Amino acid sequence: MTKKAIAEFIGTLWLVLGGCGSAVLAANFTSEPFIGIGLVGVSLAFGLTVLTIAYALGRISGAHLNPAVTIGLWAGGRVETGTVFPYVIAQILGGVAGAGILYMIATGNGSAIGDFAANGFGEHSPGKYDMASAFICEFVMTFIFIIVIMGATEKDRAREAFAGLAIGLCLTLIHLISIPVTNTSVNPARSISQAVFVQGWALEQVWLFIAAPILGAAVGGIVYKMLLRKTDFSADDRNE
Repeated sequence: MTKKAIAEFIGTLWLVLGGCGSAVLAANFTSEPFIGIGLVGVSLAFGLTVLTIAYALGRISGAHLNPAVTIGLWAGGRVETGTVFPYVIAQILGGVAGAGILYMIATGNGSAIGDFAANGFGEHSPGKYDMASAFICEFVMTFIFIIVIMGATEKDRAREAFAGLAIGLCLTLIHLISIPVTNTSVNPARSISQAVFVQGWALEQVWLFIAAPILGAAVGGIVYKMLLRKTDFSADDRNE
């Protein structure tokens, strides 16, 4: 379990540093010639962090990198109950560590961190979407995400070797859809990590980005287990 927790810590650190780092450092970079990566670039960055860690560390921990994913897989019967707490703690700590590294980099030119890619709704939503829109978006996106993860990692599928690619591309698509709504969470560790540094409004609103992804993932896990699963999983097959 120690090795698995370390893998989750490192993986979540990389997700926050790579994904949020692209948003903070590169999305709106406007020096001449213009080289900002924009919404599409940030979406790709998040997907690439998951894809790269899935193949690097997935064999160790399953590369959840996300408390909602861990809880969704638990609800779907893929992980043991004893796995959930150490994974979630490692993911949150890894996310905060990644945000800390990003903070040190981002403030290196004397700039304030601004919104620091934190998740928000209302006036803090990029598109000024209200709380209901934000909750629905985060719930549904995480619901679909966990179904994709569970489907792509079914043990009897010939395309199992490409699971990391499918999951990474799914996260990219999720960001393409939902960055305008919430800056995209679908991951409580990612949301907590940025809110810790932004403080104020970000901490006040972070509850939504904990509750909606966890609920969406749990429902997705149950739906997949009850209605969509093709094979049964033994304890040895679970990717905790």
